[in-house]
Amino acid sequence: MKLYIAGHNGMVGAALVRRFRGELGVTLLLRSRRELDLVDQRAVAVFLAAEKPDAVVIAAAKVGGIHANSTYPAEFLFDNLAIAANCLHGAHQAGVGRVLFLGSSCIYPKHAPQPMPEDCLLTGPLEPTNEAYAIAKIAGLMLAQAYRRQHGVLYHSAMPTNLYGPGDNYHLQNSHVLPALIRKFHEAKTAGRAEVVAWGTGSPRREFLHVDDLADACAFLLKLPDPPDWINVGTGTDVTIRELTELVAATVGFTGRVVWDATKPDGTPRKLLDGSRLTALGWRARIDLRDGLVRTYRTFLAELASGTLRA
Repeated sequence: MKLYIAGHNGMVGAALVRRFRGELGVTLLLRSRRELDLVDQRAVAVFLAAEKPDAVVIAAAKVGGIHANSTYPAEFLFDNLAIAANCLHGAHQAGVGRVLFLGSSCIYPKHAPQPMPEDCLLTGPLEPTNEAYAIAKIAGLMLAQAYRRQHGVLYHSAMPTNLYGPGDNYHLQNSHVLPALIRKFHEAKTAGRAEVVAWGTGSPRREFLHVDDLADACAFLLKLPDPPDWINVGTGTDVTIRELTELVAATVGFTGRVVWDATKPDGTPRKLLDGSRLTALGWRARIDLRDGLVRTYRTFLAELASGTLRA
């Protein structure tokens, strides 16, 4: 199988490369953003027509936390719409029979039932702080479903929960909550500061999936002869942001005080995926949060020392 991984230099794409590299019968097709701009429709179409991969995983996306999504909604909507449309349409034009599109748990309504089942999609308003990103991901999911229904191609989607792991973005304003906390606590520990300020009240609950578990789930889904149009990928457990903050502080070794800035937004009150459909098919996450945090902090230190940290 000739497999094109779109976005292979990102956190998810790199995990997919680790998962598939060396696997018998798989040849990886990779292009950096400099080599192929996925927002350029013509460039994507020409590339896919020339290379003719057997399968495509669309892991490329413009991603960020609450601050980034709220500050740059136009870029988050346009870039992610363009990536999804160009890759899916280009794949169909090139005769690619199988595409796995990666979405996000933020596609579900702000007040969705918890845990969130796949069929609660489009049953209520989205969380305003990441609405632009969510709309783009919903459009990609629906486009994959439309190509499958109309043309009989095996285009399907996976909706991962909050991800973390090697290669994450540690920018203090534009990253997600877990990597931002790792960097905050590490820098506070290194500088000998007595306190760290955390956003919000700490009450929202979040589910976290190690990116290597997601890559394994993708490999599992690509082997299914008739996968669902879209399926949740998570761990089935969640923690409060306050609990997460305490876990990260302990992992990093920060012993100071945490001050909560309640003037900052909390975001969605709870986001826990219903993963029963994927569990019933035979897949389950293997890396628990405590172990995953230890692994992630270890790679954070390695990336920091090597100058490769995304910050």
